[in-house]
Amino acid sequence: MAWALQNAGHEVRVAIHPGAAHLVTEAGLAPVPVGAALTEVMEWNDNFEKLDSLTDFLSVDAAHDDGWERKWAGMTRMLAGFTPMLDDLVDFCRSWQPDLVLWDPFCVPAAVAATLTGAAQARFLWGQDNIGWLNARSRERLAQRNAGPEEDPVTALMRPMLERYGLAYREELLLGQWSVDPVPAPLRLPVDLSYEPVRRVPYNGNRTPPAWVHERPERPRVCLSLGMGGRGRQLFRESGLSFADMVAALSELDIELVATLHAEQLATVQEVPENVRLVEYVPLNYLLPSCSVLIHHGGGGTFAAAGAHRVPQLVTPLSMWGEARTARYVADSGAGLMLEPGELTAESLCAQVQRLVSEPSFRAGAEQLHSLIRSMPGPDEVVRRLEALTAQHRPQRRAVTL
Repeated sequence: MAWALQNAGHEVRVAIHPGAAHLVTEAGLAPVPVGAALTEVMEWNDNFEKLDSLTDFLSVDAAHDDGWERKWAGMTRMLAGFTPMLDDLVDFCRSWQPDLVLWDPFCVPAAVAATLTGAAQARFLWGQDNIGWLNARSRERLAQRNAGPEEDPVTALMRPMLERYGLAYREELLLGQWSVDPVPAPLRLPVDLSYEPVRRVPYNGNRTPPAWVHERPERPRVCLSLGMGGRGRQLFRESGLSFADMVAALSELDIELVATLHAEQLATVQEVPENVRLVEYVPLNYLLPSCSVLIHHGGGGTFAAAGAHRVPQLVTPLSMWGEARTARYVADSGAGLMLEPGELTAESLCAQVQRLVSEPSFRAGAEQLHSLIRSMPGPDEVVRRLEALTAQHRPQRRAVTL
Protein backbone atom coordinates (compact mmCIF):
# COMPACT_ATOMS: atom_id res chain seq x y z
CA MET A 1 0.00 0.00 0.00
CA ALA A 2 2.86 2.35 0.83
CA TRP A 3 4.51 1.76 -2.54
CA ALA A 4 1.18 2.20 -4.34
CA LEU A 5 0.80 5.58 -2.66
CA GLN A 6 4.35 6.59 -3.54
CA ASN A 7 3.91 5.46 -7.14
CA ALA A 8 0.85 7.71 -7.34
CA GLY A 9 3.03 10.68 -6.37
CA HIS A 10 2.36 10.90 -2.63
CA GLU A 11 4.95 11.32 0.10
CA VAL A 12 4.93 8.42 2.56
CA ARG A 13 6.54 8.01 5.98
CA VAL A 14 6.25 4.87 8.13
CA ALA A 15 6.11 5.54 11.87
CA ILE A 16 7.36 2.42 13.66
CA HIS A 17 9.11 1.17 16.78
CA PRO A 18 12.88 1.82 16.56
CA GLY A 19 13.62 -1.89 16.79
CA ALA A 20 11.72 -2.55 13.56
CA ALA A 21 12.84 0.47 11.53
CA HIS A 22 15.21 -1.72 9.50
CA LEU A 23 12.21 -3.56 8.03
CA VAL A 24 11.00 -0.27 6.57
CA THR A 25 14.35 0.68 5.03
CA GLU A 26 14.72 -2.85 3.62
CA ALA A 27 11.40 -2.29 1.84
CA GLY A 28 12.74 0.91 0.30
CA LEU A 29 10.60 3.21 2.45
CA ALA A 30 11.33 6.03 4.90
CA PRO A 31 10.93 5.13 8.61
CA VAL A 32 10.12 7.49 11.47
CA PRO A 33 11.17 5.81 14.76
CA VAL A 34 8.61 6.47 17.52
CA GLY A 35 8.14 5.17 21.06
CA ALA A 36 10.98 3.47 22.88
CA ALA A 37 8.95 1.44 25.40
CA LEU A 38 7.51 -1.39 23.31
CA THR A 39 10.35 -3.87 23.72
CA GLU A 40 8.14 -6.66 25.14
CA VAL A 41 6.06 -6.77 21.96
CA MET A 42 9.24 -6.92 19.88
CA GLU A 43 10.74 -9.76 21.94
CA TRP A 44 7.90 -12.22 21.31
CA ASN A 45 9.37 -13.33 17.97
CA ASP A 46 12.74 -14.53 19.29
CA ASN A 47 12.43 -15.07 23.05
CA PHE A 48 11.16 -18.61 23.59
CA GLU A 49 10.64 -17.95 27.30
CA LYS A 50 7.84 -15.55 26.35
CA LEU A 51 5.91 -18.12 24.29
CA ASP A 52 3.93 -19.29 27.31
CA SER A 53 2.46 -15.78 27.65
CA LEU A 54 0.87 -16.06 24.20
CA THR A 55 -2.65 -17.50 24.50
CA ASP A 56 -6.03 -17.18 22.80
CA PHE A 57 -7.08 -14.20 24.94
CA LEU A 58 -7.23 -11.88 21.88
CA SER A 59 -8.94 -14.37 19.57
CA VAL A 60 -12.51 -13.94 18.35
CA ASP A 61 -14.75 -16.56 16.81
CA ALA A 62 -18.25 -15.17 16.29
CA ALA A 63 -19.63 -18.71 16.14
CA HIS A 64 -18.37 -19.37 19.68
CA ASP A 65 -18.45 -16.08 21.56
CA ASP A 66 -18.36 -17.26 25.17
CA GLY A 67 -16.07 -15.12 27.29
CA TRP A 68 -16.05 -12.11 24.98
CA GLU A 69 -16.07 -9.68 27.95
CA ARG A 70 -12.82 -11.19 29.23
CA LYS A 71 -11.33 -10.87 25.76
CA TRP A 72 -12.42 -7.23 25.49
CA ALA A 73 -10.76 -6.46 28.81
CA GLY A 74 -7.58 -8.08 27.56
CA MET A 75 -7.82 -6.22 24.27
CA THR A 76 -8.08 -2.83 25.93
CA ARG A 77 -5.02 -3.65 28.05
CA MET A 78 -3.12 -4.41 24.86
CA LEU A 79 -4.30 -1.16 23.27
CA ALA A 80 -3.09 0.77 26.31
CA GLY A 81 0.39 -0.68 25.78
CA PHE A 82 0.86 1.57 22.73
CA THR A 83 0.43 4.85 24.61
CA PRO A 84 4.24 5.41 24.80
CA MET A 85 4.08 6.24 21.08
CA LEU A 86 1.63 9.12 21.57
CA ASP A 87 3.92 12.10 22.17
CA ASP A 88 6.35 11.12 19.41
CA LEU A 89 3.50 10.66 16.94
CA VAL A 90 1.94 13.99 17.87
CA ASP A 91 5.28 15.79 17.53
CA PHE A 92 5.95 14.22 14.13
CA CYS A 93 2.46 14.90 12.76
CA ARG A 94 2.61 18.50 13.95
CA SER A 95 5.91 19.03 12.17
CA TRP A 96 5.24 17.05 8.98
CA GLN A 97 1.51 17.86 8.64
CA PRO A 98 0.22 14.71 6.90
CA ASP A 99 -3.17 14.74 5.21
CA LEU A 100 -3.90 11.05 5.88
CA VAL A 101 -2.74 8.78 8.69
CA LEU A 102 -3.21 5.02 8.17
CA TRP A 103 -2.70 3.12 11.40
CA ASP A 104 -2.41 -0.38 12.81
CA PRO A 105 -5.65 -1.20 14.69
CA PHE A 106 -3.75 -1.40 17.98
CA CYS A 107 -2.05 1.97 17.57
CA VAL A 108 -4.86 4.27 18.77
CA PRO A 109 -2.35 7.07 19.54
CA ALA A 110 -2.09 7.55 15.77
CA ALA A 111 -5.77 8.53 15.60
CA VAL A 112 -5.19 11.06 18.38
CA ALA A 113 -2.18 12.53 16.58
CA ALA A 114 -4.13 12.76 13.32
CA THR A 115 -7.04 14.51 15.04
CA LEU A 116 -4.77 17.06 16.68
CA THR A 117 -3.26 17.98 13.31
CA GLY A 118 -6.45 17.92 11.25
CA ALA A 119 -5.49 14.87 9.18
CA ALA A 120 -7.91 12.26 7.93
CA GLN A 121 -7.27 8.93 9.59
CA ALA A 122 -8.16 5.29 9.01
CA ARG A 123 -7.21 1.92 10.38
CA PHE A 124 -5.22 -0.46 8.17
CA LEU A 125 -6.34 -3.92 9.29
CA TRP A 126 -4.14 -7.00 9.00
CA GLY A 127 -6.78 -9.58 10.00
CA GLN A 128 -10.42 -9.84 11.00
CA ASP A 129 -11.72 -6.85 12.97
CA ASN A 130 -11.70 -8.25 16.51
CA ILE A 131 -11.53 -4.78 18.02
CA GLY A 132 -14.56 -3.54 16.10
CA TRP A 133 -16.56 -6.68 16.90
CA LEU A 134 -15.72 -6.68 20.62
CA ASN A 135 -16.40 -2.95 20.90
CA ALA A 136 -19.85 -3.43 19.33
CA ARG A 137 -20.66 -6.20 21.81
CA SER A 138 -19.48 -4.02 24.67
CA ARG A 139 -21.63 -1.09 23.50
CA GLU A 140 -24.68 -3.35 23.33
CA ARG A 141 -24.10 -4.67 26.85
CA LEU A 142 -23.48 -1.20 28.32
CA ALA A 143 -26.69 0.09 26.72
CA GLN A 144 -28.68 -2.80 28.16
CA ARG A 145 -27.37 -2.00 31.64
CA ASN A 146 -27.72 1.79 31.24
CA ALA A 147 -24.10 1.93 32.31
CA GLY A 148 -22.25 5.20 32.71
CA PRO A 149 -19.03 6.19 30.93
CA GLU A 150 -16.94 5.16 33.92
CA GLU A 151 -17.92 1.51 33.31
CA ASP A 152 -16.69 1.52 29.73
CA PRO A 153 -13.18 0.00 29.46
CA VAL A 154 -12.52 2.16 26.38
CA THR A 155 -13.01 5.28 28.48
CA ALA A 156 -10.30 4.13 30.88
CA LEU A 157 -8.03 3.38 27.93
CA MET A 158 -8.48 6.68 26.13
CA ARG A 159 -8.84 9.18 28.98
CA PRO A 160 -5.11 9.55 29.81
CA MET A 161 -4.26 10.19 26.17
CA LEU A 162 -7.13 12.54 25.45
CA GLU A 163 -6.98 14.65 28.60
CA ARG A 164 -3.30 15.35 27.97
CA TYR A 165 -4.25 17.09 24.73
CA GLY A 166 -7.68 18.44 25.68
CA LEU A 167 -9.70 16.08 23.49
CA ALA A 168 -13.04 14.40 24.16
CA TYR A 169 -13.59 10.75 23.28
CA ARG A 170 -15.44 9.84 20.11
CA GLU A 171 -15.59 6.39 18.56
CA GLU A 172 -13.57 7.22 15.46
CA LEU A 173 -10.54 7.59 17.73
CA LEU A 174 -10.83 3.86 18.45
CA LEU A 175 -12.15 2.62 15.09
CA GLY A 176 -10.92 5.17 12.56
CA GLN A 177 -13.00 7.26 10.19
CA TRP A 178 -12.97 4.14 7.99
CA SER A 179 -10.88 0.95 7.74
CA VAL A 180 -8.77 -0.48 4.92
CA ASP A 181 -9.41 -4.23 5.05
CA PRO A 182 -7.40 -7.03 3.36
CA VAL A 183 -9.71 -9.79 4.66
CA PRO A 184 -11.93 -11.42 2.01
CA ALA A 185 -15.61 -10.73 2.60
CA PRO A 186 -16.55 -14.32 3.61
CA LEU A 187 -14.04 -14.13 6.48
CA ARG A 188 -15.09 -10.76 7.89
CA LEU A 189 -16.78 -10.53 11.26
CA PRO A 190 -20.32 -9.07 11.27
CA VAL A 191 -19.50 -5.46 12.21
CA ASP A 192 -21.42 -2.40 11.00
CA LEU A 193 -18.49 -0.18 10.05
CA SER A 194 -17.12 1.33 6.85
CA TYR A 195 -14.55 -0.97 5.21
CA GLU A 196 -12.51 -0.37 2.06
CA PRO A 197 -11.32 -3.74 0.69
CA VAL A 198 -7.77 -4.18 -0.58
CA ARG A 199 -6.12 -7.25 -2.05
CA ARG A 200 -3.33 -8.60 0.10
CA VAL A 201 -0.15 -8.79 -1.99
CA PRO A 202 2.28 -11.29 -0.41
CA TYR A 203 5.45 -9.68 0.87
CA ASN A 204 7.73 -11.39 3.37
CA GLY A 205 10.75 -9.15 3.58
CA ASN A 206 13.72 -8.20 1.47
CA ARG A 207 15.89 -11.32 1.35
CA THR A 208 17.95 -13.10 -1.30
CA PRO A 209 16.21 -16.43 -1.91
CA PRO A 210 18.23 -19.65 -2.14
CA ALA A 211 18.69 -20.89 -5.70
CA TRP A 212 16.73 -24.11 -5.11
CA VAL A 213 13.39 -22.29 -4.69
CA HIS A 214 13.46 -21.52 -8.43
CA GLU A 215 14.05 -25.14 -9.42
CA ARG A 216 11.18 -27.47 -10.23
CA PRO A 217 11.10 -30.07 -7.42
CA GLU A 218 11.29 -33.73 -8.37
CA ARG A 219 8.60 -34.58 -5.82
CA PRO A 220 5.59 -32.59 -4.58
CA ARG A 221 7.03 -29.86 -2.37
CA VAL A 222 5.29 -29.48 1.02
CA CYS A 223 6.05 -26.42 3.16
CA LEU A 224 5.67 -26.28 6.94
CA SER A 225 5.51 -22.70 8.26
CA LEU A 226 4.27 -21.60 11.67
CA GLY A 227 4.58 -17.85 11.25
CA MET A 228 6.87 -15.23 12.76
CA GLY A 229 4.69 -14.12 15.68
CA GLY A 230 5.44 -16.93 18.14
CA ARG A 231 2.00 -18.43 18.76
CA GLY A 232 2.27 -20.93 15.91
CA ARG A 233 5.41 -22.38 17.45
CA GLN A 234 3.33 -23.67 20.35
CA LEU A 235 1.81 -26.31 18.04
CA PHE A 236 4.23 -29.00 19.20
CA ARG A 237 3.45 -28.44 22.87
CA GLU A 238 -0.32 -28.31 22.35
CA SER A 239 -0.46 -31.33 20.04
CA GLY A 240 2.09 -33.49 21.85
CA LEU A 241 3.76 -34.25 18.51
CA SER A 242 7.36 -33.04 18.49
CA PHE A 243 8.89 -31.30 15.51
CA ALA A 244 11.43 -34.10 15.11
CA ASP A 245 8.65 -36.71 15.06
CA MET A 246 6.68 -34.62 12.56
CA VAL A 247 9.68 -34.45 10.23
CA ALA A 248 10.34 -38.17 10.56
CA ALA A 249 6.72 -39.02 9.73
CA LEU A 250 6.42 -36.70 6.73
CA SER A 251 9.75 -37.86 5.32
CA GLU A 252 8.18 -41.29 4.78
CA LEU A 253 5.86 -39.78 2.15
CA ASP A 254 6.90 -39.34 -1.47
CA ILE A 255 7.33 -35.58 -1.04
CA GLU A 256 9.99 -32.96 -0.50
CA LEU A 257 9.45 -31.31 2.90
CA VAL A 258 10.61 -27.73 3.48
CA ALA A 259 10.30 -26.65 7.12
CA THR A 260 10.85 -22.95 7.87
CA LEU A 261 11.04 -22.61 11.63
CA HIS A 262 13.12 -21.04 14.39
CA ALA A 263 16.71 -22.28 14.60
CA GLU A 264 16.13 -23.70 18.09
CA GLN A 265 13.38 -25.97 16.78
CA LEU A 266 15.29 -26.97 13.65
CA ALA A 267 18.18 -28.10 15.86
CA THR A 268 15.99 -30.78 17.48
CA VAL A 269 16.26 -32.90 14.32
CA GLN A 270 19.46 -34.91 14.71
CA GLU A 271 19.42 -36.67 11.33
CA VAL A 272 17.89 -34.85 8.37
CA PRO A 273 16.28 -37.23 5.84
CA GLU A 274 17.27 -36.95 2.20
CA ASN A 275 13.92 -35.46 1.13
CA VAL A 276 13.82 -32.78 3.86
CA ARG A 277 15.10 -29.20 3.85
CA LEU A 278 15.32 -27.43 7.22
CA VAL A 279 15.72 -23.68 6.78
CA GLU A 280 15.42 -20.94 9.37
CA TYR A 281 13.67 -18.54 7.03
CA VAL A 282 12.66 -18.40 3.37
CA PRO A 283 10.15 -15.72 2.34
CA LEU A 284 6.90 -17.46 1.45
CA ASN A 285 6.37 -15.29 -1.61
CA TYR A 286 9.54 -16.91 -3.06
CA LEU A 287 8.84 -20.44 -1.85
CA LEU A 288 5.12 -21.00 -2.40
CA PRO A 289 5.05 -20.87 -6.24
CA SER A 290 6.85 -24.25 -6.25
CA CYS A 291 4.77 -25.84 -3.45
CA SER A 292 1.96 -28.38 -3.66
CA VAL A 293 0.82 -28.03 0.00
CA LEU A 294 1.30 -25.54 2.82
CA ILE A 295 0.97 -26.67 6.45
CA HIS A 296 0.42 -23.74 8.83
CA HIS A 297 -1.23 -22.49 12.01
CA GLY A 298 -3.99 -20.33 10.49
CA GLY A 299 -2.32 -16.93 10.40
CA GLY A 300 -4.01 -14.45 8.09
CA GLY A 301 -0.87 -13.54 6.17
CA THR A 302 0.09 -17.18 5.59
CA PHE A 303 -3.47 -18.04 4.51
CA ALA A 304 -3.52 -15.15 2.03
CA ALA A 305 -0.10 -16.03 0.63
CA ALA A 306 -1.23 -19.60 -0.03
CA GLY A 307 -4.38 -18.30 -1.72
CA ALA A 308 -2.40 -15.89 -3.87
CA HIS A 309 -0.23 -18.76 -5.12
CA ARG A 310 -3.04 -21.35 -5.51
CA VAL A 311 -1.57 -23.71 -2.89
CA PRO A 312 -3.85 -26.15 -0.99
CA GLN A 313 -3.58 -25.72 2.78
CA LEU A 314 -3.54 -27.91 5.87
CA VAL A 315 -4.42 -25.66 8.80
CA THR A 316 -3.87 -26.65 12.43
CA PRO A 317 -5.27 -23.52 14.09
CA LEU A 318 -3.47 -22.01 17.08
CA SER A 319 -6.03 -19.41 18.17
CA MET A 320 -4.57 -15.98 18.77
CA TRP A 321 -6.69 -13.73 16.55
CA GLY A 322 -8.89 -15.36 13.89
CA GLU A 323 -7.18 -18.66 13.14
CA ALA A 324 -10.18 -20.89 13.92
CA ARG A 325 -12.43 -19.07 11.44
CA THR A 326 -9.67 -19.16 8.83
CA ALA A 327 -9.19 -22.91 9.26
CA ARG A 328 -12.93 -23.63 8.96
CA TYR A 329 -13.16 -21.47 5.86
CA VAL A 330 -10.26 -23.28 4.19
CA ALA A 331 -11.94 -26.63 4.85
CA ASP A 332 -15.49 -25.52 3.98
CA SER A 333 -14.39 -23.87 0.73
CA GLY A 334 -12.46 -26.93 -0.43
CA ALA A 335 -9.13 -25.05 -0.52
CA GLY A 336 -7.63 -27.46 2.00
CA LEU A 337 -8.17 -29.35 5.23
CA MET A 338 -8.34 -28.53 8.92
CA LEU A 339 -6.74 -30.54 11.70
CA GLU A 340 -7.19 -29.44 15.31
CA PRO A 341 -3.96 -29.46 17.35
CA GLY A 342 -5.47 -32.05 19.69
CA GLU A 343 -6.09 -34.34 16.70
CA LEU A 344 -2.57 -33.96 15.31
CA THR A 345 -0.66 -37.23 15.27
CA ALA A 346 1.96 -38.60 12.90
CA GLU A 347 -0.72 -40.76 11.27
CA SER A 348 -3.37 -38.04 10.89
CA LEU A 349 -0.82 -35.53 9.60
CA CYS A 350 0.50 -37.89 6.92
CA ALA A 351 -3.02 -38.95 5.88
CA GLN A 352 -4.14 -35.33 5.40
CA VAL A 353 -1.00 -34.33 3.50
CA GLN A 354 -1.35 -37.38 1.25
CA ARG A 355 -4.93 -36.36 0.42
CA LEU A 356 -3.93 -32.80 -0.38
CA VAL A 357 -1.13 -33.97 -2.66
CA SER A 358 -3.12 -36.60 -4.52
CA GLU A 359 -6.76 -35.36 -4.75
CA PRO A 360 -7.31 -32.78 -7.55
CA SER A 361 -10.34 -31.24 -5.82
CA PHE A 362 -8.10 -29.37 -3.37
CA ARG A 363 -6.16 -27.74 -6.18
CA ALA A 364 -9.52 -26.67 -7.67
CA GLY A 365 -10.55 -25.23 -4.29
CA ALA A 366 -7.26 -23.35 -4.05
CA GLU A 367 -7.92 -21.92 -7.53
CA GLN A 368 -11.32 -20.66 -6.36
CA LEU A 369 -9.74 -19.03 -3.31
CA HIS A 370 -7.18 -17.43 -5.61
CA SER A 371 -10.00 -16.03 -7.75
CA LEU A 372 -11.73 -14.61 -4.65
CA ILE A 373 -8.55 -12.84 -3.55
CA ARG A 374 -7.90 -11.55 -7.08
CA SER A 375 -11.40 -10.08 -7.20
CA MET A 376 -10.48 -7.61 -4.46
CA PRO A 377 -9.07 -4.25 -5.62
CA GLY A 378 -5.29 -4.04 -5.65
CA PRO A 379 -3.37 -1.38 -3.72
CA ASP A 380 -3.01 0.80 -6.82
CA GLU A 381 -6.79 0.83 -7.27
CA VAL A 382 -7.36 1.61 -3.58
CA VAL A 383 -5.18 4.74 -3.80
CA ARG A 384 -7.97 6.59 -5.63
CA ARG A 385 -10.47 5.68 -2.93
CA LEU A 386 -8.09 6.89 -0.24
CA GLU A 387 -7.65 10.17 -2.09
CA ALA A 388 -11.41 10.65 -2.28
CA LEU A 389 -11.96 9.77 1.38
CA THR A 390 -9.11 12.03 2.45
CA ALA A 391 -10.66 14.88 0.47
CA GLN A 392 -13.93 14.37 2.36
CA HIS A 393 -12.17 14.70 5.71
CA ARG A 394 -9.43 17.14 4.75
CA PRO A 395 -9.75 19.12 1.50
CA GLN A 396 -6.03 19.84 1.00
CA ARG A 397 -4.11 16.62 0.27
CA ARG A 398 -0.34 16.64 0.62
CA ALA A 399 1.28 13.69 2.41
CA VAL A 400 0.58 10.29 3.90
CA THR A 401 1.82 8.64 7.11
CA LEU A 402 1.48 4.90 7.65
